[in-house]
Amino acid sequence: MEYSIKELSQMAGVSARTLRYYDSIGLLKPLYVSEAGYRFYGEREVSLLQQILFYRERGFSLKKIRQIIYDGEFDLLEALSEHLRELERQKQHTESLIRMVRRTMRQMKGECMMSDAEKFEAFKEKLVRENEERYGEEIRRKYGDDEIDESNRRLMGMSQEDYERFQTLGREILERLEDGVKESIQPDSEKAGRIVALHKEWLGMTWKEYKKEAHKAVANGYIKDERFKAYYDRETEGCALLLQKAVQYWADRL
Repeated sequence: MEYSIKELSQMAGVSARTLRYYDSIGLLKPLYVSEAGYRFYGEREVSLLQQILFYRERGFSLKKIRQIIYDGEFDLLEALSEHLRELERQKQHTESLIRMVRRTMRQMKGECMMSDAEKFEAFKEKLVRENEERYGEEIRRKYGDDEIDESNRRLMGMSQEDYERFQTLGREILERLEDGVKESIQPDSEKAGRIVALHKEWLGMTWKEYKKEAHKAVANGYIKDERFKAYYDRETEGCALLLQKAVQYWADRL
């Protein structure tokens, strides 16, 4: 079946202007354009638009979406399966938040008791799950299931105070790295040493035992793995490299 741009716009809930823009950037070309200049879309284009909207809902940029759906190995069924897995993860997190809010309300009414750790359980579950999804296979292969399981248990068992400290440390490390790159500090400087000390403390909150060689290995991963590099360099290019070099110098000296 074929649809005019107006028909597809109404069916999909996006404006005709948006569809024309998608055409202009090569994201969604129409099946054909009539002699009068009207765009028409077929079944393939409808399926691609559905994928675009799925990825947009998940926060992907248009540039990234274009790279995904026009990759020669793009598989529509696999994409739908991946969307489903992500939606199920979101549902699981939302349900955890609902349970946490309900239990907090019951506690405020005096109907139950709730520990400080329980108040942050849903947030910590999300953090553990995201780490597993992004890096689980690699870090488990490198460090072993026992080490990673213990790290996850330590994170889940954090008190409110510890969890807040853990989050604050992560933000402070990134802020200091960004300032350090802008100031062109050297990896062997005192400022860089302070960053490494904070990073050591941050790692120690989830590690069973701190080891300087493991610290160096983790830092090396920040420049070898594009996902880690993208995290540290998301605002300022060079943060991952500064951290890696600083850790190599300071890990033996702290």
